[in-house]
Amino acid sequence: MATEGGHGSQTSGEYIQHHLQNLQICKLDNGEWAWNQCAGNPMALNVDSMFWSLLLGFIFIFLFGRAAKKASPEKPSKFQALIEIVVDFIDSSVRDTFHGKSRLIAPLALTIFVWVFFMNLMDLIPVDWIPELSKMLGTVTGYDQLYYMKVVPTTDVNITFGMSISVFILIIFYSIKSKGLGGFVAELTLHPIAPSFKGAGIIAAPIIIAFNFILESVALLAKPLSLSLRLFGNMFAGELIFILIALLGVWQLPLHFGWAVFHILIVTLQAFIFMMLTVVYLTLASEEH
Repeated sequence: MATEGGHGSQTSGEYIQHHLQNLQICKLDNGEWAWNQCAGNPMALNVDSMFWSLLLGFIFIFLFGRAAKKASPEKPSKFQALIEIVVDFIDSSVRDTFHGKSRLIAPLALTIFVWVFFMNLMDLIPVDWIPELSKMLGTVTGYDQLYYMKVVPTTDVNITFGMSISVFILIIFYSIKSKGLGGFVAELTLHPIAPSFKGAGIIAAPIIIAFNFILESVALLAKPLSLSLRLFGNMFAGELIFILIALLGVWQLPLHFGWAVFHILIVTLQAFIFMMLTVVYLTLASEEH
C-alpha cells in the first residue's frame, strides 16, 4: 500500500516511520547544528515535543488564570463551573491521599493532571492534520525541517521521563524534610532487614546494610521509571493505532471516531494515574516507617 506524503509516494512502513519521527536538532561532530540528522545522538533535542508541551502548559495557565480572575460567586459561567469541578475533584483526591501539611501538593497535582491531560488529548487530532499543516508552512517559509512533526508530547519518552525526574527530586526533598538526612539514609540501609549491632550480629551488619541499600535503591529508582514508562507506553500504543487506522485512507473515518471515543478514557485515566501516583509517592516520602 502506498500513501502520498510530503516527499512523494511512501510505503506503509515509511509512512509509519515518518509519523513516529521527531523534529530534532543536534550538534554534529564538526560543531555545526543540524536538523533531523541526530540518529543515535543522546544530546538531540526533540523540538516538536518541547514546543507542544510548553504551548499546552501556557494554555493551561492562561485558561485557569482567566477563570480565576473572572470568577463570580453570584453568576458563575459554565467555564468557571467546569474549572471548579476539576479543582474540587483534584483537591478531594489529594486530601484523601496526602495526610501531611504542604502547600505544594494540591497545586502540583492539579498542574500534573491538567497538563498531562492536555498533552494526551492531542492524540485525538487526526494524525495527518497538523503534520501536513507543518509541511505546508515549511514549504512556504523555506524550512524543509518541518517535514517532521509529532504533536503528542507524552509519546516522547524524554518528556515523560523528564516529568518523572522532577517528581523523583520532590520525593528525595520530602523524604529528607520529613525524616532528616539521617532518617532518609537509615530508611535506605536499615530496612527491610534490621541489622544487629550487638554481639556476633555486628559481623553481618555491613553485609545486611549493603543488601538493604541495594534493595531500597532499586525500589526508589523504580518509582520515576515506572511513572515515565507507564504513561509513555500507553500513549505511544494509542498513537500507533491511530497511525495504522490512517493507512486505510477514506475508510479510516468510522474507525478513527470509534477509537477516539474509547481513547478519551485512556487519555483521562493516564493523566489521573500519573497524578495519583505522584501524590502517593510524596505521601510515602513524608511518612516515617
